Amino acid sequence: MSGLAGSIERRNGVSLWRQIADRILQGIASGDFAENAALPSEVLLAERYGVNRHTVRSAIAALVQEGVLRAEQGRGTFVLSRRRLSYPIGARTRFSTGLQGQTTERHIALLSSSTEPANRRIAEALGIAKGSTVIRLETRGEADGHPVSRATTWFDAKRFAGIEAAMVETGSVTASLRRFGINDYLRQSTVLSARHADADDLADLGLQPGAIVLVTVAVNVTLDGQPIQFAESRFSAERVELRLLASE
Repeated sequence: MSGLAGSIERRNGVSLWRQIADRILQGIASGDFAENAALPSEVLLAERYGVNRHTVRSAIAALVQEGVLRAEQGRGTFVLSRRRLSYPIGARTRFSTGLQGQTTERHIALLSSSTEPANRRIAEALGIAKGSTVIRLETRGEADGHPVSRATTWFDAKRFAGIEAAMVETGSVTASLRRFGINDYLRQSTVLSARHADADDLADLGLQPGAIVLVTVAVNVTLDGQPIQFAESRFSAERVELRLLASE
C-alpha cells in the first residue's frame, strides 16, 4: 500500500490512531499522494495496520479536522493540497519575510502579554541580572489566515517598555523593534528540537493530541552584539519544515 509503510507499535505510549495518522501524513509529505487522490478504504487500512475500523476512523477524523484530508459521504476520503511551508533559519530569520513566495499574507497575532522576573535562563540569554523585569509575549504566527507557529518571547522591560502595544499595531517583531531604534538585528543562536504539542499549542495551532511541533529556541542581537530578544517558537510539523541556511 504505497505511501503508508511503517508498522504500528503497541504499548509505546503513542495511541494507535495517532500512529496511523502520522503514517498518512508521512505519505502525503513524501509525495506518495497527489492532490485530491483517494485514500485506501477504512477496511483496507484496518487490515494493513491490524486494527479495527474505529481506530482508522479516528485517525482520518483527526486529519479531516486539521485540514489534511477531505471526507465525502459515499465517495471516500481524499487528500487536500497540503504543501509544507519551508521556513528558513539563518542570520536574519524573520517571520515577515521567511515565507515570502509561499504565502500571500503573513501576520503575528499577540495572544497575551505580561511582566515577570527573569529566571536564570532568560537573564543569561538577554544579558541582564536574574530577577530583572522582562516583558513576556505570547504570539501566533499566521500565514494566509492559517496558524503556523506559536511563540513565547521575552524582552528586557526597561529597554522595551510598550513593545506589546507596538506588536498589536504592527503585527511584526521587526516593525516593532524599529520603534525602539533597532533597524536591523541578527540571530545569534538557534537550538532546534521536537516534541509533542502541549495543550496551548494544540488549541492555538488547531492540532490534535499527539501532534508534533518543531521547536526553536533563539537569541537575537543588535549588529554590535547586544541581546534584545529571547524566544521559543513552536511550528506545526505537519505544516512547516525548518530549513537551515548556510552562514550569511
